[in-house]
Amino acid sequence: MTNQLPDIFRYADYYEGEHQRLAFSQARFKAEFREVFENWRDNFCGLIIDSATERMTVDAFRIPDAPGTDKDAWEFWQRSSMDVLSNAVHLDAMVQGRAYVLVWPDDKGEPCIQPVSAESMVVQYKPGSRTELEAAARFFMDDWGRQWVTLWTEDYVYEAKRTMGEWENGVQSPNSLRMVPVVPFHNRSRLSGEPYSDLANIIPIQNAINKVTADALTASEFCAWPQRYVTGLEIVEDDQGNPVEPFKVAVDKLLQAEDPQAKFGQFEAASLSNYCDLVGLLLQHASSISRTPSHYFLVNGGAPPSGESIISAEAGLVAKVRERMLHFGESWEKVIRLCFAIKHDKRAEAFSMETVWRDPEYRTEAQHVDALLKLKQLNVPEEQLWSDAGYTPSQISAFREMRKQDAKAAAEVQSLGPKPEQPGMPGGPDAKAAAMAAKPPQGNSGNASRKIHEKK
Repeated sequence: MTNQLPDIFRYADYYEGEHQRLAFSQARFKAEFREVFENWRDNFCGLIIDSATERMTVDAFRIPDAPGTDKDAWEFWQRSSMDVLSNAVHLDAMVQGRAYVLVWPDDKGEPCIQPVSAESMVVQYKPGSRTELEAAARFFMDDWGRQWVTLWTEDYVYEAKRTMGEWENGVQSPNSLRMVPVVPFHNRSRLSGEPYSDLANIIPIQNAINKVTADALTASEFCAWPQRYVTGLEIVEDDQGNPVEPFKVAVDKLLQAEDPQAKFGQFEAASLSNYCDLVGLLLQHASSISRTPSHYFLVNGGAPPSGESIISAEAGLVAKVRERMLHFGESWEKVIRLCFAIKHDKRAEAFSMETVWRDPEYRTEAQHVDALLKLKQLNVPEEQLWSDAGYTPSQISAFREMRKQDAKAAAEVQSLGPKPEQPGMPGGPDAKAAAMAAKPPQGNSGNASRKIHEKK
């Protein structure tokens, strides 16, 4: 852990913008302008991280064998305020390369989910395993300035404090879970080597941007306005032999000389566009390496893309976010299984559990609704369409109750209206036809009389 701390602190400084150290070309420029630009900030590291983490939102947890989403898992999530804290876990994992989540019962025996920074946690995997932990230790300092350490193994939990520079004898207690209750969140994990930060390849580019910007600011102090000169004028010196400035140049001052040979002129101001072009080129490299859309950096200028073009421009960022969701989702599922283990629930062995993420792709409302209507024509269930529309499980549950209330209200309104007449009822549309059918048939006397008269 001690070997990792310098890099962990360094990545955090670059994300927060505390790394800014303008690299002046010469020492005298640093001495002159250090205080002027001391609080200057132009940090793109935070933008690169935030553009991805802002699209990562956990909506629910689902067990395939059970209908809908798991309400108990979501209760664990809400009780520990993970709606907010989960984003901090994703943020730290992408900035520092790793983050940790501790799951331990509180005083009431309920599972408590606690995110822990990599600055205060270290873990050890079992020999030959990349997923099972052998031990985990957390270091922290209380309000009294005492340093504490808690060590978890599968067999016991050991707590000790450090006072006066020495560790005291700790307290050892059995681990009722029989497992290490810590879940690592690794960013960009590989089969070999340590996980590393998303800023690892961006920091050199950020340093180059700082250097070019420092040069531009220095040039703006010396060469960003026209320099005036005069020739043919006698140079006046003071008592020490130093030349005396002949004119006090200002907007409301007029330069004049009695010598007819004197000539006035000025040098053109230096253009700073070359510095801007170089910064723009460096930002394009940062955009390509980090898969952050170039319009986030305002590199190309003009109006940002819209419609289909913005979907195409953000395809790389969305793919990166989905890849992070794959790894982070697996870790969140381990967290929820630990919560069920504390409750002695059989779902602690639910390895088919899935993390339900919010859609990371930004689309216009019209495009999104049109796509959902087409899916409805394919007989996709309504609850799935609600989920795809971005509604949370709590909202979807409320929708079910609302639909029940709407159906109940419609039935009540129908019961208060006029009822349709049934066949055979008195005064009904079939009453007259029934009466006519019941009359005896008329005789043919009229026809017989007509035939007699025709013969005559």
